[in-house]
Amino acid sequence: MIKTCFVFFITGLTVVIFIPLGVLAFFVSLFGLKKAMSFFIYKIAQVWALSLIKLTNCNISILGKENIPHTGGVCFISNHSSIFDIILALAYIGRPFGFIAKKELSYIPLFNMWIYILGGLFIDRKNPRKALKTINSGIRRLKAGGGMLVFPEGHRSQGEELLPFHSGSFKLATQSGVPIIPVSISGSYDVFEKHHRVLSADVQIAFGKPIDTGSMAPENRKQILSDKVRSLIEAGLRPVSQ
Repeated sequence: MIKTCFVFFITGLTVVIFIPLGVLAFFVSLFGLKKAMSFFIYKIAQVWALSLIKLTNCNISILGKENIPHTGGVCFISNHSSIFDIILALAYIGRPFGFIAKKELSYIPLFNMWIYILGGLFIDRKNPRKALKTINSGIRRLKAGGGMLVFPEGHRSQGEELLPFHSGSFKLATQSGVPIIPVSISGSYDVFEKHHRVLSADVQIAFGKPIDTGSMAPENRKQILSDKVRSLIEAGLRPVSQ
């Protein structure tokens, strides 16, 4: 319990400490330095994430890092079993990216600001018009050469068994024509949610090979693509879950 309290204390403290840097970088980006400041903001977040992971004393294994393109638009599609997943993504993806966050997170002070600074887009799934506007913002970012992270399950699965995928989750990639990188995260549920306290765990992140969506036939862009990505993510989970 002492470890849990300490990790949460450090998390909150660093969020507060880093906010001025993030806000400053955000305003500087409005004056023609958006790309440079995006990288700077990401680096701040990466250092923060790596520091938190070190505090948990987890054993992290990274597979397929070479599959991540260094430039150009790319859509990371990942399973989502834990709040720890976004910290892992910030630490190990290795390039700036935005992500789709549920609307409810926009109501949490400080964290909502960091989500916005990092390029997060809040989606209201109960309002189709607003949800479409959010998706279109993500598509524009991908077409401009940025990265986006999507959790197609919609919410945390609380374990390694995948929940049904929302078909709309793939619109970011298919309508922008960027490649998809399947991401399989195993063991993150054991870090906190499983026992409701911070514990060391064996965690694996596997980045699959890029899936080209630009040349994919329109009739294959919905269910066939979803099934393919789902099967690849499941395959990436098996080495740890067995």
